[in-house]
Amino acid sequence: MADDDYAWDSDSELQFFDRDRHVQFLEMMYDLLPSRYQSQEINHITLAHFAIVGLDILGALDRIDKQEVINWVLSLQAHPKNADELDNGQFYGFHGSRSSQFQSNDEGDTVPNVSHLASSYCALTILRTVGYDFSLLNSKLILESMKNLQQQDGSFMPIHSGAETDLRFVYCAAAICFMFGNWGGMDRAKAKEYILSCQSYDGGFGLIPGSESHGGATYCAVASLRLMGFIEEDLLSKTMSPCIIDVPMLLEWSLQRQGDDGGFQGRRNKPTDTCYAFWVGGVLKILGAHKYINDSGLRGFLLSCQSQYGGFSKFPGQLPDLYHTYYGFCAFSLLEEPDLKPIHVELGMTDIAATGFFL
Repeated sequence: MADDDYAWDSDSELQFFDRDRHVQFLEMMYDLLPSRYQSQEINHITLAHFAIVGLDILGALDRIDKQEVINWVLSLQAHPKNADELDNGQFYGFHGSRSSQFQSNDEGDTVPNVSHLASSYCALTILRTVGYDFSLLNSKLILESMKNLQQQDGSFMPIHSGAETDLRFVYCAAAICFMFGNWGGMDRAKAKEYILSCQSYDGGFGLIPGSESHGGATYCAVASLRLMGFIEEDLLSKTMSPCIIDVPMLLEWSLQRQGDDGGFQGRRNKPTDTCYAFWVGGVLKILGAHKYINDSGLRGFLLSCQSQYGGFSKFPGQLPDLYHTYYGFCAFSLLEEPDLKPIHVELGMTDIAATGFFL
């Protein structure tokens, strides 16, 4: 489409989903991250997840060298030095970046550092997206060592010591087990009880028991329960089936997150934000309640966050970033935007890439 064909309103907002510019934006981010991302180097693989899986959603995965991606991701995998290290309590998943693979000891020597649960989730989604054969991975090592991260209350830490525990990492563990088709990496019953303890009085879920309901935490809870097989698909159509969560309260809380401007907020009394169009919209999709979303209002809000340079920002009028760009694509996919691939809501990747998990 030529530049003079673009339709702009009085606020200079592009009034359609500009796929071509979004592809260019992600290509730029894939080739060379801007300097403002330097402080996020430790999360390099997460940023790569947004760029690579984002390109897949846009149907533009041909813009990258898949083998180059595979080699880079595999180079970030943690491996024990010998058999004795298998029982040292560490997690042998994937590191978040090259620098996070190593740390300095008291003598100033560079020694291997621990891998991270969220980085491992992102690594696996990238590998699956570019078509890597999971049978070539030592899934037993990853899953057996991942059990070291689960706590007595069923929650997960992202590394083997000295970190917080909350629903984000329960979700990462559930997604990893699901992708491998092997639940030996976690105690599902304990994880389920932890998730249920996080549902708040208003129906949403907090990151930890007793905390305020939050859109991201609610997605992690509902998606995890679905991946683990504890709740059915399209719960609203199964009114006679008992459910372990309070579905009516959850539905009410989720629908109340859509604001007057059409966007979704993550918590009460907070502004609407691009990413929650997926976090909360994804919950409604899993529940079978996406038909209650004001689609035109949501689309209008998302377009107000679309940058003329490609990508999406958190709020209207701001510069785009990788995180909100990726979840903007996911939200538009849920809205069935033409030319976008459908996504597997619970895994956060395209349905096509996820197909191999169900064979």
